[in-house]
Amino acid sequence: MGTKSVKILIIEDDKALSETIKTTVETIGETTQIYDGQEGLFEILAGIYDLVILDVMLPEMDGFTVLKRAREELPKLPILMLTAKDNLEDKMHGFNLGADEYITKPFYKEELLIRAKTLLRHVGLIGDEGALQVGNVEISIDKHQVMVNDELVNVQGREFGLLVYLIQHQDQIVTKDQIFDRLWGFDSETSLTVVEVYMSNLRKNLRVAGANLQIKTLRNVGYTLNVINEDTL
Repeated sequence: MGTKSVKILIIEDDKALSETIKTTVETIGETTQIYDGQEGLFEILAGIYDLVILDVMLPEMDGFTVLKRAREELPKLPILMLTAKDNLEDKMHGFNLGADEYITKPFYKEELLIRAKTLLRHVGLIGDEGALQVGNVEISIDKHQVMVNDELVNVQGREFGLLVYLIQHQDQIVTKDQIFDRLWGFDSETSLTVVEVYMSNLRKNLRVAGANLQIKTLRNVGYTLNVINEDTL
């Protein structure tokens, strides 16, 4: 079974609407549903999500507060706000706090999907037709294929998910905990050392295929993926 490469967090207390949102966007990513603002913020701060769909009117903590606190920790995380209020003042307040996009309820499913895809494209998390390219490595998320110099490379399952995650966060530090939580889940009984095993295998496969990508280990911090500068080869 393939690993979905984009993780979407839905924070909406109306469970029927939450299900509608889930079925709308699960074609582009794996979804997690939360029904109150306080738990939603806790999930956001785990740092493993690629897109947040956030309602304004929530129990425990309102969406604007969640947005403000999330932005302090994760300034680049795409956040799409949902609101039943269609007035400029609310929208401006959301944008001023750092919302990337706004959609007013009720909405068309197609509009929500297009806006979600657009946000993910803007930050390079999905490319055209679900493709990602960094250096001489091209990934088809839809087909779960990795190509290096137009040659197919055998990268499957969680190793595929690991490569996509690193590429989506190119030149950024990702911690071992973030990788583990994203690919194995918070509740997994697997040891953290499994990350090192998959990282080692991925490095070997990329090296053998001639990929011009480098995965650096920052001791006690995490990993970074960079394109190797041709001048240094």
